[in-house]
Amino acid sequence: MIHAVGSSDPSVVHLADVAPRARIFTRFERMRHAKAHWFSECFAEFMGVFFYCYAGVGSTVPWVVGNALGQVGLSSIFQIGIAYATGIIFALGVCSATSGGHFNPGITIALTIFKGFPKVKAVRYIIAQILGGYVACLLVYCQYRNWLDEADAAMAAAGTLEALKFTPSGTAGIFGLYVMPGSKLGQVFLNEFVSTALQDVVLAMIIWGSVDPTNILIPPAMAPVVIALGYAAMVWGFALDGLATNAARDLGGRFAALTIYGGQASGGAYAAIAALTNIPATLFGACLYELCLADSMRVVPSASLEFMNAHRHHGCLHNHDNSLPSPYARSSTSDDKPEITTFEHV
Repeated sequence: MIHAVGSSDPSVVHLADVAPRARIFTRFERMRHAKAHWFSECFAEFMGVFFYCYAGVGSTVPWVVGNALGQVGLSSIFQIGIAYATGIIFALGVCSATSGGHFNPGITIALTIFKGFPKVKAVRYIIAQILGGYVACLLVYCQYRNWLDEADAAMAAAGTLEALKFTPSGTAGIFGLYVMPGSKLGQVFLNEFVSTALQDVVLAMIIWGSVDPTNILIPPAMAPVVIALGYAAMVWGFALDGLATNAARDLGGRFAALTIYGGQASGGAYAAIAALTNIPATLFGACLYELCLADSMRVVPSASLEFMNAHRHHGCLHNHDNSLPSPYARSSTSDDKPEITTFEHV
């Protein structure tokens, strides 16, 4: 049996034991585990946000363009919510096993504060997350550029382009978050910190509850679906008033808008409000769950134990036989994969 640094526990079966990979991949895998696992984790965070944004922003384009061209049925708020939810399921299903599946700077910061997530990794993750949103938005723009130009031309012909382009109803509003013309900053600030922040608090509690290993009603395999439905519900209920639930989506989209349209796409003072509101709201939601709903005396069901054991028995990370080992005794001095002492999949 092949165990990277091995387990003598016969109940632990690694992929290498039953379906060995091609030698070229295993050689790179060993190098990655020893020296560059941080890159794989950051790539997973990048791709997770990419999946989420690519699906959601891609579905938003037909909605905005259809409204500008007067074509009904190209998209809908319901479709956009489903698209974002599907992207989240793809992100968690494909990428979370590598990185822990944060995909949101607010979640990464919350895990750093409440769960001891390493600060250096947190910075790497946040950069990768924002970059994932940025690349996704740029690719959506490239794919839909002809449609976007048609929408701008239609609004120009109607004399509304200058007023609407950098608003939620304009083409730039697909990528960056903007306010409607005439909105007062104080009112917008209050709306974001009361309405949008409340939505982010609810989402944070849904996420924390979904990954609580003692939550017997949401086993690990269901967590991506529940989290995705939480995001979809926020889109369905509150997207028309403006929704800022993920700083990686907001900042990545803003940087994409600046790349496409120049400095006029900055969004002014509202940009900082939209991009940063969800972070303190996420922290508050996580704190609320930890204080009022989490309970260390609850029993951990078998599905969660199996999930946690599978992560802690990762072949390159342990060297002992306990059921829930301390997994990161290793010869390398790299801190690329610090000890997982919490249920990170968020």
